[in-house]
Amino acid sequence: MTGVMGALFAALFGMLAVGAWVGIALMATSMVLLWGFRSLPVDRLLAQYTFNILTTSELVALPLFILMGEFLFRTRLSRSLFNGLAPWAALLPGRLLHVNVVGCTIFAAISGSSAATTQVVGRIALSELKARGYDRRIAIGSLAGAGTLGFLIPPSSVMIIYGVLADESVLRLFTAGFLPGMLLAGCFMAWVMLHSKLQPGLLPPQSAEERGMRWGQRFAALRELAPTLFLILCVLGSMYAGIATPSEAAAVGVLGAVLVSGLQGELNWPTLRAIGIGAAQTCGMIGLIVLGASILGNVAAILGVPRQVAEIVTSWGLSPLMLIVALTLLYLILGCFLDGFSMIVMTLPVVLPLVTAAGFDKLWFGVYLVIAVEMAQITPPVGFNLFVIQGLTGESLSTIARVTLPYLLIMMGFVILLALVPGIVSLGPSLLLG
Repeated sequence: MTGVMGALFAALFGMLAVGAWVGIALMATSMVLLWGFRSLPVDRLLAQYTFNILTTSELVALPLFILMGEFLFRTRLSRSLFNGLAPWAALLPGRLLHVNVVGCTIFAAISGSSAATTQVVGRIALSELKARGYDRRIAIGSLAGAGTLGFLIPPSSVMIIYGVLADESVLRLFTAGFLPGMLLAGCFMAWVMLHSKLQPGLLPPQSAEERGMRWGQRFAALRELAPTLFLILCVLGSMYAGIATPSEAAAVGVLGAVLVSGLQGELNWPTLRAIGIGAAQTCGMIGLIVLGASILGNVAAILGVPRQVAEIVTSWGLSPLMLIVALTLLYLILGCFLDGFSMIVMTLPVVLPLVTAAGFDKLWFGVYLVIAVEMAQITPPVGFNLFVIQGLTGESLSTIARVTLPYLLIMMGFVILLALVPGIVSLGPSLLLG
């Protein structure tokens, strides 16, 4: 296994170092591993993997959420979200940096994708924060961390996949994700406040507009959130009412975005053309990364890398808490070169029996696994959120990963909290579903 791991990292980092596209680097690494360690028809396997991955039904929602995100960005919908949150965020230490966290939390209730959440909120908030003089590093870090909430706060494509594989109610999983998602968002906001207090130079001086704003103006600004709340009602309402599946709910969200844009007088041919081109470019970028990461995940499964790593952890005979710590480290390692979907599919048959035998139920482990996938979203070199932000900012991957590290550590600590107080996960389903 050591030789396979060494070859994997050498090929992947080598391709990234010469400036190859991430998706191409992932697929090229897969080909190198197959040629070097298995005598298999690489061309046929890659063609089959490509067809299977790109026709997966779970991926249908992603381009629809991206399209809805383009409507949010190209029309006044995105500006309304920022304007509605900014007057209230200015009251907290860290001021408008909280728009990243709260904005991602709200948009997570519309989007089932972490990448789409990061893309939409980041395209508005980063430019606004830069224009107002906020330090670019702290703005990028807060966005990368909060963008991961797109998987934890329902609707969540990752929870759907886990529910099917683990035979657990998707509705209970969705309900269980609300409270941990809100608490994790609160932890991110607490770090933003602490960071801004420790390094006040990262923030610009308070503007005259912020100092002179009255409470009546702040309450009036809440009207700007009405379009976003309407979209949340479209997406979540259609699902919980039993009208639409998650993929269909994404289409309902797009329809809602079109209606709101039309009522605001923002729909015209130049805007629609920009929306179409932007959505196609983003879908192409994310789709190529998903394809490359999924192919690499399948190749790693053929070579037995995740199974062998999981079996090593099993042989240690750890206590329940230490098992969670070990699994967290395992998923951090796997997250360096696998996408979240591959991590779940390849490790769940081995890991789930271990966790249930240690006394944790499947509902709790589902929420834990979603957070583990979120950590993989900001773990280099294969962290989707890092790549999305790199596309938005042009910053190097190492810089983005460095400023995101505190949020990764917060998520690791939050996982330990969930292990010590598992009632955080079960409270929501117990109150709402019995």
